[in-house]
Amino acid sequence: MAVSWSIARALDDVLATDPGREALVTRSARLSYADLDAAANRAARALVSCGVRPGDRVAASLPNDVDVVVAFHGAMRAGAVWLGINRALAVPEKQFQLDDTEAAVFICENAGGAGAGGGGAGAVGGMTLSLGEWQSLVAGASDDAVGIEVDPLAPAGIAYTSGTTGRPKGVVHSQRGLLVPATVLVESRGYDSTLRKADCFPFTILNMTVLTTLLAARAGGTTILMDRIDAEGVAEWIRDEAATLWNGPPALLHSLASMDSVAASDLGSLREAWTGGADCPATILDAYEAKFGHRVLSTYGLTEAPTVVSIDPIEAAALDGKVGRVEGASGRPLPHLAVTIRDEAGDEVAAGETGEVCVGPAAGDDRYRLMLEYWRRPEATAETLAGGVLHTGDVGFFDEAGYLHLRDRKKLVIIRGGANVYPAEVERVLQEI
Repeated sequence: MAVSWSIARALDDVLATDPGREALVTRSARLSYADLDAAANRAARALVSCGVRPGDRVAASLPNDVDVVVAFHGAMRAGAVWLGINRALAVPEKQFQLDDTEAAVFICENAGGAGAGGGGAGAVGGMTLSLGEWQSLVAGASDDAVGIEVDPLAPAGIAYTSGTTGRPKGVVHSQRGLLVPATVLVESRGYDSTLRKADCFPFTILNMTVLTTLLAARAGGTTILMDRIDAEGVAEWIRDEAATLWNGPPALLHSLASMDSVAASDLGSLREAWTGGADCPATILDAYEAKFGHRVLSTYGLTEAPTVVSIDPIEAAALDGKVGRVEGASGRPLPHLAVTIRDEAGDEVAAGETGEVCVGPAAGDDRYRLMLEYWRRPEATAETLAGGVLHTGDVGFFDEAGYLHLRDRKKLVIIRGGANVYPAEVERVLQEI
């Protein structure tokens, strides 16, 4: 069967075989694939009724619940470009993204657009909808397919990078670009309908659309979208929903491992837990693994990729397996990617040598697509995609076993006495004092 690279059709395979299978669990709802399909159709029609046309930007700043997932799928079916805006951003930061993208619609918790506190951001020249207004529009729409032919190679999502200097840049990906990493993760790691992927990161992060609803859809599994970011709340979600895969930040891993109120059995259903490898001290990993009986798998990824570039082998999750943890590493590249380390001249360097991490398609694999652009930033786009590869701006090296080790951001390297000093290395030393 030919693979569809359209997010608008991402649910089709399960709909054809088992439409009643659970697709999404949130605090307020449990949706089957048929339910999510119907809701996405209603959301697409609601957006079209607001004047949204293919290529228009649809922004949302909403909590982790059913509405934000439905809005995302609706935007994809309408051929719109999704812009998730973190609720934690200050009003001026939200407004910058809305203005820069000229958003046609902005869906937020209230008319002010600034989250629970209210007041401020809105779609200038477009339509700003409160959550209640959006829910009413969706509820009143038909659940028949909207009938828009979506181009899977056209812009589909924008995510603003935090950056280290200046204004953030909007990274643009196509529907195909977002679906590829989800597809490869499913194929390479053997995920299937038993996958229950839980996440506490905000769904408004574009990478999280890949690692939640798109990953689950490709596997035919279930997305569990958490509304808690504290250790006890996350443990409760994992326990009650029998999550099999979860990823979290180092600070949360530390809390889970150290809090007596979280029992080892609370995470007993997990087959895998992920975290950013370069950011997590070994002491935290050791404490987590000692308590919960499985390893935390290290990953490396970035918005421009999008999402996961490298990850530990799935076999490394078992403490008694033959594959162990590689200290300080961030796993091996996904099989559809050619990840290289390059010097200042752009030449590839040997294992053990440090340089810039660059990402491109693996030989003989035509699935990967580079990011389309930095939104309306042609010079920055040309620099980042020079030579037909993604220049990540991250500094690292490969060891002899093919594991990627990250050192720091290229622009943050300090040259002292002719030697490179990496802030991340300094931080790691300080953690050990």
